[in-house]
Formats: sequence, C-alpha cells, structure tokens
Amino acid sequence: MTKISILGCGWLGLPLAKALLKKDYLVKGSTTSEEKLAVLKNAGIEPFLIVLSENKTTGSVTDFLKNSKILIIDVPPKLRGSGTENFVSKIRNVIPFIEKLAVENVLFISSTSVYNDGDAFVTEETIPKPETESGKQLLETEHLLLSNSNFKTTVLRFGGLIGEDRHPIHFLAGRENLDNPDAPINLIHQEDCIGIILKIIENNSWNQTFNAVTPYHPSREMYYTQKAIALNLALPKFNHENNFGKKIILSDTLENVLNYTFTKPNL
Repeated sequence: MTKISILGCGWLGLPLAKALLKKDYLVKGSTTSEEKLAVLKNAGIEPFLIVLSENKTTGSVTDFLKNSKILIIDVPPKLRGSGTENFVSKIRNVIPFIEKLAVENVLFISSTSVYNDGDAFVTEETIPKPETESGKQLLETEHLLLSNSNFKTTVLRFGGLIGEDRHPIHFLAGRENLDNPDAPINLIHQEDCIGIILKIIENNSWNQTFNAVTPYHPSREMYYTQKAIALNLALPKFNHENNFGKKIILSDTLENVLNYTFTKPNL
C-alpha cells in the first residue's frame, strides 16, 4: 500500500487525509498543535508534531517521511498583516529530508496569487508576476521544488478556497465601498480541491503545473449579492468607481490532462 505524507493537516489537509484513507492509502499527517494529534490518530492518520521555521524544522521529520512515496505540502505562508516570515526558507529546510528519504513525488499546494490582476485570461503559460509578498514567496518556492531533480514535483495553484464552513460572503455581508464589483470570481470548493488531488495521484501526473479554479466566473457583485440573499445576510455594497479587476483563471489544462469534471460547478 502506498504511503502518503501530508505536511499540514488543516482546513484542507485533514479532509484530504480522510479521503485518501478511503482510497486505501496509508496516510501520515503533521500538525503544529499537540491537541490535534489525537484528532489525527482517531481518524486513522499516523500523527506527527512538526513545526517549520526559517532556521530549522522541529519534530520527527525523518519518521514522518520514511517509506512515503508522496509528500503533499499544504502549508500556507503566514504573511498577512505584519507577518514577515520567510516561507521559502521554511520549505527549503524540508528538502534535505525529502532527498535523504527518497520521496519520489511532491505535490505543492500553491495559489493563483502568483499571477497579477492585469491579465484578462490566465493559463499556465501566463508568466506569473505576483504583486503580494505571499504570491512572490509562493512562486519562489514553486521554482525551488520544480528545479530539484531528486524528486518530481507537481504544483497546484488553487483559487480562493471555499467550503461548507468557509465562504467570503460571511466576511463581506453588510460591508460598504467594496472594490471591483465587475471583477470575475476565481474560487474553488474544498470538494473539488480534494477531487483534483486524488486525480493527480491516481494518474501519476507529476512534473506538472495546474491552475485549479472552478470554471464559473460571474462578477463579484452578482455572485456575492446572490449569496447574501440565499443565506439571508445583509447585502454587500460595491464602489463602482474602484473597478479594475478583470483576471479570469482558466483550468482547461487540468480538465484535459486529468479528465477532471468539477463537482461544484456553480459554487
């Protein structure tokens, strides 16, 4: 049975681990919280307490990666607000363990924030020009992993993540003067995130880069207004004078290469 290690069993990593268990994979999972170790163990996941920092990696990384064929890195940069961490260094510190323990394949969860807002239609052929610090460090980390010949890397660039317990409308409801009313949405549901990852593993689609955004792009104003109405929330109000976004992320490559059909097409 194939062993898979998931670095970061959070909002996406934990349900992903459970989905992999149902497919009869053996799953190791990491967390930075001692309290969550029992949650992982009770779910059938072999738990590890691993903390990444710029200068070192603490925890039993060797045991975490030992005999694993695949490593999924699902650790988002903590760069919002006043955060200034060096995310690239944190991942760089893990690479010697990947090499030493002969992990064959790495799946890196990245983001469409590696693209800027100036391109109307964005494919994997579009040259990334990140504008945020998070996007810049994600792109550098992508290059770091893809350029390593000791293992095969696939990069998965997710759009905005939503799920049953996570949706931007809960933050936007009732707010005023929101920018970019006509900008198209670029979102993806948690179920499709997991479905796509399973397809990559099942198809052995390594040494690839995929955009992963649901092919449904109504305007922000239309989409969030409809969501607010459906959930009986206060309507968000948009400022039509600040209207500059036009980016549409295309996931055609993913759909064609993986033969993947989105399960949540209307979000």
